[in-house]
Amino acid sequence: MAKKRKVGNLLALAVLSYLTMRPMHPYELGRTLRDNGDERSIKFNHGSLYMVIGQLAKAGFITEQETSRAGQRPERTVYALTDAGRDELRDWLGELVEQPQHEYPAFVAALSVISALPPSQVLGLLRTRLGHLAEQQAEARGLIDTARAAGVPGLFLLEEEYRVALIQAETAFTSHLIQRITDPATDWTGPWADFHGEHIPAAQGE
Repeated sequence: MAKKRKVGNLLALAVLSYLTMRPMHPYELGRTLRDNGDERSIKFNHGSLYMVIGQLAKAGFITEQETSRAGQRPERTVYALTDAGRDELRDWLGELVEQPQHEYPAFVAALSVISALPPSQVLGLLRTRLGHLAEQQAEARGLIDTARAAGVPGLFLLEEEYRVALIQAETAFTSHLIQRITDPATDWTGPWADFHGEHIPAAQGE
């Protein structure tokens, strides 16, 4: 079972990780997150980053190292990782790698109540979804190819490779679901179509 963390926002995990490199101020942390493409994996903005930094400081995982001002710019506080923060990072990251977490994807929620839509409409939506998935896969592969060409080590591309694998799995599931909806032998397609006053949708090209 996953532990209850003092700071459970995954953005905190990224902040702790980057502070292992060197002490940074929030602006530099935000720039580092964006430069490394972490926005594709972790949702954050200026406000949420400062909130998480405050939570980490309160928990004792990071500490203020110095505060400086350049010209008329606002003061910038540089934060450093504490020993407790380093221990938390290792423990939390190890848990996430080791233990599968129960998540709540939006598509799974939609599938749980998909019978509220008529099968003919669902069929069209799923075919459109396949197109979007193909675009996402092409984008992820493009990022991987560009990064490799620039000499980025494969270790730092694992999240994109995982993203491609998930897209491929969802594409296969969606394609198979389309086949099941258009197959008269599927035991639930007929009753579903009848409920909406429809006939079983035909496969594409029929």
